[in-house]
Amino acid sequence: MAKVLCVLYNDPVDGYPTGYARDGLPHLDRYPDGQTLPSPQAVDFTPGALLGSVSGELGLRRFLESRGHTLVVTSDKDGPGSVFERELADADVVISQPFWPAYLTPERIAKARNLKLAVTAGIGSDHVDLAAAIEAGVTVAEVTYCNSISVAEHVVMMILGLVRNYLPSHQIVRDGGWHIADAVARSYDLEGMHVGTVAAGRIGLAVLRRLKPFDVHLHYTDRHRLPAELERELGLTFHPDAATMVPHCDVVTINAPLHPETEGLFGEQLIATMRRGAYLINTARARIADEQAVVRALESGHLAGYAGDVWYPQPAPADHPWRSMPHHGMTPHISGSSLSAQTRYAAGTREILENFFDGSPIREEYLIVEGGKLAGTGARSYSTR
Repeated sequence: MAKVLCVLYNDPVDGYPTGYARDGLPHLDRYPDGQTLPSPQAVDFTPGALLGSVSGELGLRRFLESRGHTLVVTSDKDGPGSVFERELADADVVISQPFWPAYLTPERIAKARNLKLAVTAGIGSDHVDLAAAIEAGVTVAEVTYCNSISVAEHVVMMILGLVRNYLPSHQIVRDGGWHIADAVARSYDLEGMHVGTVAAGRIGLAVLRRLKPFDVHLHYTDRHRLPAELERELGLTFHPDAATMVPHCDVVTINAPLHPETEGLFGEQLIATMRRGAYLINTARARIADEQAVVRALESGHLAGYAGDVWYPQPAPADHPWRSMPHHGMTPHISGSSLSAQTRYAAGTREILENFFDGSPIREEYLIVEGGKLAGTGARSYSTR
């Protein structure tokens, strides 16, 4: 029997919910590209429940224990004395979310002698050292597409929030004021602006589709160019790389995975080529942007705003400079963990575990590493060099 070690974020400050704002979720069968939603044999949770926190347990306990497996759930993940570190040594499966990642470093993977499977309950497996997983023969899987639309909606919200100066305007109301001039002194229309995405995969393309009705000029760069008919449909301008795209854009949104080619991409040099007063949105991974370069660009006024919900490390320390820099719209890493998304990634995690324990193939689109090499989505999205 297997030991499953699951790392989830803490329960709400006021305790695990006894009720929710809405009754149920809209029914979906497929994602926009036709891929079917997760299809486990069964689920032991109510769709729309808080599943991603410790008490939610991704709805896995009854399933795993009915099969004789052991489930250990913790939020304590950092440092040599953490529960995660102590329990990892004999764990067969590790489950973690990108929002509260349990970093599987080469050192941790080397200590985890029994580890066979690392599952990302969500998308984005860069908290797992993929080269070390390949070397150790560990399968890495994630629930591809489960929260791509969730993140795309968050991107659009953040773009509008920055351009329209929403957050400071809302704060004026909360503070009892009515200072219209202060609110509108940094407020613009998105209409007519040039908006570009770094990467046009599931999330980037969903962002482009949602922005088209705003009558903006759309740009993108991606290692795989989109079909010509899709470029015509959305009115897209293709650029071979970020360096050639960003000088043309008023808004840039980063929707690329973190790997050696993207780490540190938005540093001093690239940010300096962006238009003065441009906005930068990053819901991908924090290390794609240089922490101090972003702060300096906001303080100098070169960037008009920065928004995102990805940090490094996660959770971010209280003194992280992105908490206090000017003109930001940061959130904790929540864009892909709406209650809607949690239902999908909890179901997808169970589907992966069913396949793993039954000895049946894991969906190719869920695979990142298998058989000692990048596989499935991982082979198309990641690089180990």
